[in-house]
Amino acid sequence: MALSPSVLLPSLNFKNLRGDLFGGVTAAVVALPLALAFGVASGAGPIAGLYGAMFVGFLAALFGGTPSQVSGPTGPMTVVMASTFAALTAKYPEAGLAMAFTVVMLGGLFQILMGLLRLGKYITFMPYTVISGFMSGVGVIIILIQIGPLFGAVGQGGVVDSILLYPTVFSTINPVAAGLGLLTLAIVFAAPPKLNRILPAPLIALVLCTYLSVRFFPNSGIPRIGDIPSGLPSLHMPYFSWGAMKDMLGYSIMLAVLGALDSLLTSLVADSITRTQHDSDRELIGQGIGNCVAGLFGGLPGAGATMRTVINVQTGGKTNLSGMIHALVLAAIVLKAGSLTEPIPHAVLAGILIKVGIDIIDWGFLKRAHRLSTKGASLMYLVMGLTVFVDLITAVAVGVFLANLLTIQAITDIQVQDMRAVTHGDNENWLTPEERSLLEAAKGRVLMFHLSGPMSFGAAKSIARRMAIVENYEILILDLSTVPRLGVTALLAIETMIKDSLAKRREVFLVGAHGQVAHRLERLEILQKLPPTHQVTERIIALERSIELIRDYAPRAEV
Repeated sequence: MALSPSVLLPSLNFKNLRGDLFGGVTAAVVALPLALAFGVASGAGPIAGLYGAMFVGFLAALFGGTPSQVSGPTGPMTVVMASTFAALTAKYPEAGLAMAFTVVMLGGLFQILMGLLRLGKYITFMPYTVISGFMSGVGVIIILIQIGPLFGAVGQGGVVDSILLYPTVFSTINPVAAGLGLLTLAIVFAAPPKLNRILPAPLIALVLCTYLSVRFFPNSGIPRIGDIPSGLPSLHMPYFSWGAMKDMLGYSIMLAVLGALDSLLTSLVADSITRTQHDSDRELIGQGIGNCVAGLFGGLPGAGATMRTVINVQTGGKTNLSGMIHALVLAAIVLKAGSLTEPIPHAVLAGILIKVGIDIIDWGFLKRAHRLSTKGASLMYLVMGLTVFVDLITAVAVGVFLANLLTIQAITDIQVQDMRAVTHGDNENWLTPEERSLLEAAKGRVLMFHLSGPMSFGAAKSIARRMAIVENYEILILDLSTVPRLGVTALLAIETMIKDSLAKRREVFLVGAHGQVAHRLERLEILQKLPPTHQVTERIIALERSIELIRDYAPRAEV
């Protein structure tokens, strides 16, 4: 069911104007150095980071469903964009940049589609082990590719290329760049929390280290941001190539899913600290609109940013005005004060990004994962390794696939535990004393097959295996009274069980089929194979009728 068009109309609330103003301005101060750093790290340039923060920040706040959320370029989105930019420019040198921004637009369109299809509630169903491994891998990527710039080298884009450059980096360290980078790290790690609330540590490091570099080392030759375009951004019209369509769609889907996951997880954080409830589907639409426009104007893709959202709320921001104000402040900087950012050293931005990468790594879960589950910990490390050394799409796909297999195995084990195929009532506590007595009276000629809980396809093999163990019986009682749901594969296994019994001229009683189970058995024409007297509601009835039938047979032994 699609969203109503009227629900998508933006709404503004001016009741908290003063708090939203403080929150938005503070969030913009925090976002400025990060936007510049993410822009440089992506390969698209610092201005792309600012444009992304402006457009995604404004439009996601205006159309989104989380009032206090502040959006803009984030570490995970930047890593995907860097991979996209590097891959497309390598294959298509002349059109790679245009294709990369087209990928951003496509990613936004996919997010809008997910919102319209009301898929928001499903996005956060991804297993935490996969999320943790993926996010930690992104943090490791950021750290590895920023080591070179921290010591004065020019960034190489990919993880492997950056690592291969390490021997050269460490043999030709630029002492000025290294000093500024390490000073930046010291500031962002050592800044007292009270000071951080007033002036964010990344901004202090950016201003102080840039001033020192200009005042004392103007001719040191360290890499700097350089010229940044001022004024309004130019349009980057969509550019498509059939040869590159597969790659473009793959990266755009990755951006859409990752951006949705990043945003909705941040929305949950915002809910917990504001005691409100966000609208997941509307949030996806807002993020999608922001990313579409960001790509159209050459901006980085963005998502809900946890740190900026928390700071916004802590300084008074409560409504979507705060996110819009944050974007307008950044727009003013781009239009009027862009030249002030030109002397910023890359080493300073690298120091800021390394702190971001360290913060992204899920240290808490990394330390404790092995205590909870060896399989879960192994899956997390696998996803993290694939994220760092293969690619993000493969990491998530493999992680989700393996996580689902482990979940199916765990569910199947639970289903099999309560599965019973017995011909005698001894030690079967799930039977009543009267049922045990009747089953004993049948002297092995009645097989009671008991299933419990939802039956998935994983249980089908165990059903067949249990049936193969017992052969010498004359009447099958299939107890489905505590089965609320049957998967197709389990249903077909039950059908085979009934058909085989009937083919061998055995009587079959069906007990307690109800709801979805009865409906599926009827649709598959299984119920029609059994007379109404063999379709009962309780086990005791089936056992009593079985004893009556046995007495009518030529006795195998005295009954």
